[in-house]
Amino acid sequence: MVDLKQNKAYRIVSHAAANKYAVPATCCYNLEGIIASVRAAEAKKSPVIIQLFPWAIEYADGLLLHAAAEAAAKASVPVAVHMDHAQSPEIIKRAADLGGFDGIMVDMSHYEREENLAKTKELVAYCAERGIITEAEPGRIEGGEDGVADTSGLQGVLTTPDEAEEFVATGIQWLAPSFGNVHGKYGPKGPQLDFERLRGVVGQVSDRVDFVLHGAGTEWFNETLFHQVIDAGIAKCNINDAFNSSFLKVMGEKAANTPLTTLLELVTDEMQKDIERHMDWMKSTGKAW
Repeated sequence: MVDLKQNKAYRIVSHAAANKYAVPATCCYNLEGIIASVRAAEAKKSPVIIQLFPWAIEYADGLLLHAAAEAAAKASVPVAVHMDHAQSPEIIKRAADLGGFDGIMVDMSHYEREENLAKTKELVAYCAERGIITEAEPGRIEGGEDGVADTSGLQGVLTTPDEAEEFVATGIQWLAPSFGNVHGKYGPKGPQLDFERLRGVVGQVSDRVDFVLHGAGTEWFNETLFHQVIDAGIAKCNINDAFNSSFLKVMGEKAANTPLTTLLELVTDEMQKDIERHMDWMKSTGKAW
């Protein structure tokens, strides 16, 4: 039997949980995001997790995964590769069989509760047999983002301690609770996070899983809010527009009159700066081993 505690992603997040910081998990759509993530990690001496959506597999037939895995293997600090929001049994099995992923999020949250649990348990076992750790989302986090199937027609469901217990029983290593966080844009009032709910979930199952934050939107999440979720038990924070928006901004401003190689270097540099700032905010700077 594979010892999942030796899995690189598992070790990275377990270290964060034990030492009261959070690991940035960067949602990458291109090579520039991967490069920026590793360069930021090395510059800040921070662990990092490179995250790809199923789109990266479907679009590039695994090429972006192989690039991420090679970048992680060559890095001088701990870097793992994780698939975020894998939403069908077919893509999860395909990703697990490709090789290169340390972790996969088994996201069956668009199914009703019983089917969600049954499918999650089956797919968690499939991944574990291949040495891959898993993440799941009890409840349902509202909103959507590029690379995730549109579930905007489904109502968000907040996580309860009992639901957390049910998902831990499937064999997952990471739990992504729904406590008022949303994918994509928050409303004009900003995040309405239920910290009492989060602490209740963490208190119920923290002896068996580590905790992941989805929905760290750029407009509202700052150092103070990251510290609050970390203090409540979060050990991995997914970031997306927090650095990908710089790719779009620089491209829009400079693409018309900048040589392509220079342009790619500029966008990579800007994304790296964004990720480094988040490493400081999440207190992962200097935590590499």
